[in-house]
Amino acid sequence: MTMDYRQDPVQSPNAPGASEDEAQIRCFVVFVGGEPLGLCVDYVQTIFGIDAVTPVPLGPREIIGLVNLRGKIVTAVSLRRRLDLPDPVDTRSMLAVGMDYRGENFALVVDEVGDVLHLNPQSRISLPPHLNDRRAKFTKAAYRLETGILSLLDVAAIFDFPRHA
Repeated sequence: MTMDYRQDPVQSPNAPGASEDEAQIRCFVVFVGGEPLGLCVDYVQTIFGIDAVTPVPLGPREIIGLVNLRGKIVTAVSLRRRLDLPDPVDTRSMLAVGMDYRGENFALVVDEVGDVLHLNPQSRISLPPHLNDRRAKFTKAAYRLETGILSLLDVAAIFDFPRHA
């Protein structure tokens, strides 16, 4: 049985003969409001700075607008706004993670991007009980690290916007 990592990258292969590296989940660490969050590398295409944004009239608040990524127009989504955090004071230069989700391209706007981590499935823990409902909605899993707890973002929930009739 083959698993499609793009549908559920948190589920790692544990097939007989799989090496320890294959069983680990690789994620980029992004920062929003000083908090580290994990993004599965399977979705990430590039990291880039945003110079100009074209607003989308009547769009959801979380959609900042449309941006140009190498000649392609992509939807820019604010992770801060998705997590219900206040906008940053300085919005002159924005950093985005170019992502592909279900055949669509997005720019996920974050404050900073850190290193790639290899998460051991054995370090996975239950979601902390103090995590508010909105934050839990966007969290796929939590992992205990030496420096604290890392929430792995649920990409499906981040890019799932209700359709209006």
